[in-house]
Amino acid sequence: MRNFQILERITLWGLRGILRAALVLPLLLGLLAAKPVRADGDLSKVKHIIVIMQENHSFDNYFGALAYAPGSPYRNGIGGCRKDDHDCVDGLACKVNQDGTLTCFNSNREEDGSVVFSFHDPKRCAAPDLNHSWFETHEEVNFFHPNNTLRDPDDNGFVRVNDATEQLDNGVESPTEDQTMGFYTQDDIPFYYGLAANFAVNDRYFASVLGPTFPNRSYLAAATSFGHLTTSDTFPPVGGYKPITGTIFDLFDKNNVTWADYFQDAPQGGAFRPFSATAIDPHFLPLKLFLAQASGVPGVGPLPSVSFVDPNFGLFGIASENDEHPPTDIQRGQAYVSQVLSAVRNGPFWNDSVIFITYDEHGGYYDHVASPAAPQGHARTPDGIFPGQCADLSNVPLSLQPGGGAECSQNLLSTTDTTVIDAGKLCPEFTTNPAGPYPDDCASFDQLGVRVPFLAVSPFSKLHYVSHTIGDHTSILAFIEKRFLSFAASVDEDSDNDNDDMIATRLHLTKRDQHAHTLEDMFDFDRAPSSGTPITPVPPPAQDCTPK
Repeated sequence: MRNFQILERITLWGLRGILRAALVLPLLLGLLAAKPVRADGDLSKVKHIIVIMQENHSFDNYFGALAYAPGSPYRNGIGGCRKDDHDCVDGLACKVNQDGTLTCFNSNREEDGSVVFSFHDPKRCAAPDLNHSWFETHEEVNFFHPNNTLRDPDDNGFVRVNDATEQLDNGVESPTEDQTMGFYTQDDIPFYYGLAANFAVNDRYFASVLGPTFPNRSYLAAATSFGHLTTSDTFPPVGGYKPITGTIFDLFDKNNVTWADYFQDAPQGGAFRPFSATAIDPHFLPLKLFLAQASGVPGVGPLPSVSFVDPNFGLFGIASENDEHPPTDIQRGQAYVSQVLSAVRNGPFWNDSVIFITYDEHGGYYDHVASPAAPQGHARTPDGIFPGQCADLSNVPLSLQPGGGAECSQNLLSTTDTTVIDAGKLCPEFTTNPAGPYPDDCASFDQLGVRVPFLAVSPFSKLHYVSHTIGDHTSILAFIEKRFLSFAASVDEDSDNDNDDMIATRLHLTKRDQHAHTLEDMFDFDRAPSSGTPITPVPPPAQDCTPK
C-alpha cells in the first residue's frame, strides 16, 4: 500500500471519529426515538400503480443539490436527517456562493492522492459511460477492500475506478474532469426538481444490488437476480428467464391482477416473458396505447391495475433513446417522463393513481450515503442463490444446481463478461469451486446498491415531503403486493416495524420483497393533498448534446 493510501485511511479514521461524535450521534438518538412513519388513510383507494424506471444516475448526481435550489421547500441535513424531519434532505454538503453557485465538500481521491470535490457539471451528455459493473461498483464503495463493502462502505473509490477503467486520465487534471463527482441542478433538470419540490421524494432509496442494470431490473421483476451479476446476461433464453421463485408477472396472472408493460423499443419484462419475432406476451403493449388510455381516449380501454412504462433503451440506435443512460441527453428522458405524467395527471385516472419514478442503478456516479444491509431477514441472499451460482427452471433438474441456470457461465453478448467470471473477479476463492459452498468472506446479495433517485407522484403524495425510510426496487413490489396481492388488512398500530402487519398476509416472491418497506409514509390517502398540483410537460432539449 502506498504511503498516501495509508495516510488517507488514518486521516479518514480520525476525521470519522470526530464527525460521528459531533454529528452522527445526535442523529442516531433521534432515529431511535422516532416512531415508524405510516401512511394516513386507506391504501385501497389506490386503483392504479404506474412504475417508471430510468437509467444510471445516483441520488447525489440528480438531487444532491435539491436543498440549495432557489425557493426549495427543503433544507440540507449535513450529517443526515432525523427520521421524523421531512423538510430535511440528505444531500451534498455545499456552500451557496454570492453568485448562486455551489462550493461542495464531498470528495474522493485520485490515484496520486489529490482530492476531487463534488462539482456542478452542466454537461448533460456524460461520455464515455462510467463504470457500474459488479466488481468495480464494490471497488467504488470500498476501494481497498471491495469484499468488505457491507461492514465498511467508505464510498472512496469512484474517482480511482473510473480513472482506471472508463474516463481514463489524460495526464492533465482539472477540478471538473471526473464526471463521477459531478451533479446536476434545477437549471439542468427543472422538471425533476419541480416534482421533487411539489410531491414526495425519498432520500434513503437504493438500487437493489451493488452492480449494473440487468441484476437490478431483475429485482423489480423477481425480487432477486437469481445469481446473475452482469448486464451481458440481459438477452434471455427463448421464452425468457424462469426464476425458481417466479416473477411479479406470475403473481399477477395467478391472482387476476391486470397489468401491462408499455414499451418503445423493447419491454423490460421481455427478459422473463416471450418477446420475439414469433411470440410476444400479450401484456407487452406500445407506449402510444398507454398515453391514449391514460388520457381517456374513447375506445382504447382503461388502464390496468399495474403499469410498467419503459423508456427507449436505444437498442436500435441512439437517435430515439430517452432512458437517460450516458451519453444521451438527460433532458430527453425528462421530456419523455413529463409526457407520461402529464397524460395521467390530466386524464380520468389521476385521482386514484400512484406513479413511482426511479433509476435502475447509479451508473457509476458518486453518492455519499452508505449502502445499508438489505432487509431480508438477515439472510445472505433473498432466495438461497449466491453470486455466480445462477439457478432457475430453464432446464430442470440441471438448472437447479449452483451455476446450472441459463446464461451463467456464457451469454449471447460476451465471452469475457459473464456472471461466473465477474463473481471470480471479486471473489478469487469462488474460482476454486464455483459450484461449491459460497465463501463466507466474499460479498453476497445481502447489501443494497448505491442510492438512486425516487419520487412518488400522486394525488395522495404528501406535499413537499422527504421520506427517510430505507427502500429498494423490491419496495415497489411490496407496495404493489400489499395493495393487490394481500388477503388481510389488519394493522398493528403499536408495532415497531411498519411491515410486521402485512408480512404474513401478502403474497411475495423472495425474502427481499417479503421484508421490504412499502414506503407508504410518502402518502396521505385520507386528504389526497397533491390532487390539485399541476404537471406540465416539458419539451425535448433545444440543443440536444447526444452524439450523432
